[in-house]
Amino acid sequence: MLIKKLNKERKKQAKQIDILCNDLIGAQREFIKRLNTISFAASFYESILGTNDLSKLLHIAGKLIKDELPHANVTFFLRQAEGFELHMFESDKPITLEKHRLENYLGAELVESICKSNKVCTLDDMFAMGLQGNLVGLNKVSAVTIPLGELGQSLGFILIYRSSQDKLTANELSRICAVTRGLSRAIQACQVLMHSAN
Repeated sequence: MLIKKLNKERKKQAKQIDILCNDLIGAQREFIKRLNTISFAASFYESILGTNDLSKLLHIAGKLIKDELPHANVTFFLRQAEGFELHMFESDKPITLEKHRLENYLGAELVESICKSNKVCTLDDMFAMGLQGNLVGLNKVSAVTIPLGELGQSLGFILIYRSSQDKLTANELSRICAVTRGLSRAIQACQVLMHSAN
């Protein structure tokens, strides 16, 4: 009877130790993810520091995002007084949409809706907002838009996409979202400089 009780206690303790170890491992993984995000943000901000030319800023930012998200296409949609301005950075790995780029499917109304939503939008969100296109081709793509804005004012968004075989992950997107506030401020500063120079 005593041995049976002792064995039951050991099993209970072993189970508690397993739970504790799993919790510690999970916490360590989460800590490493946060460190990776901080490291990316620090490198990103260091790279764009002092850049006051909008095209150069977006080129640097696009390259850094592509380095962080291998094989992704990155396009910046920036609001203008009339319409939008696109800055594109292509992947080195082909993404086929049957001769059409995903950017071509984003009409003016959809782009405006994405800006007004002021949130990360998936392809499903974009379809709900009116995205129309070749469903077979779009089914092969993993895509999101990440808002750019300052003090509630939308400056535009970043469209990021790559093959659905290499789906964009939540961790990857959280690292990019971590730098959008600072990037938005840098974009706004460049735009102010451009307008004051004209």
